[in-house]
Amino acid sequence: MKLFLPLLLLLALRSTAQERPIQVVTEDIPNRLAFYAINENDEDVDVMLTVSGTNFRQSKGRPRLVRVPGVSKVHLKTIILIRGKQPNYTYDLQVNDSLSRRALRKEAKPIKVKPKKSITLYITNECQGCDSILVAMERGKYKFNAHRLNERPELKDQLRSSFPTTLDSISTPIFNLGGRLYTRIEDYDQLLEKLKQD
Repeated sequence: MKLFLPLLLLLALRSTAQERPIQVVTEDIPNRLAFYAINENDEDVDVMLTVSGTNFRQSKGRPRLVRVPGVSKVHLKTIILIRGKQPNYTYDLQVNDSLSRRALRKEAKPIKVKPKKSITLYITNECQGCDSILVAMERGKYKFNAHRLNERPELKDQLRSSFPTTLDSISTPIFNLGGRLYTRIEDYDQLLEKLKQD
């Protein structure tokens, strides 16, 4: 029993931990450098960025927590570069998954993330639901590839050996999820369910 409790606690902590760390990226703006947080996880977090160094100016205000919603990119801070000098900086990022009511809420831009299994959609001439599922995938959070087989004959030749019937007669989307082919996924919700399965 003594061993069971620590193991249970470890599993509980692991299940609530984020899969991917929060990333900080910079973008050059004329005479400025903007810092953004990228959250590729589904859960919201609050972050605080502190920048220190030389050859730049920044706001004198205290750093504050900024809410970074799941699967999004949020602007955290901008520093002003001193003309003719290369900025030399380091930053410290504190991430808090206990959300604060006092955290700043800035505009969050949705991003696309890499799924656990790669997603490729093959569209045949007779596919009836392909356009609607393609629109849902473009609005969704996962990166994917899509190919119209009539435009890519080399892919059509590769896939031909995997199907007993002709590809042009298949009226459902053909998905390659992590190297396995599926023809019975008819909508975006079914695709998400299939991605969750191992």
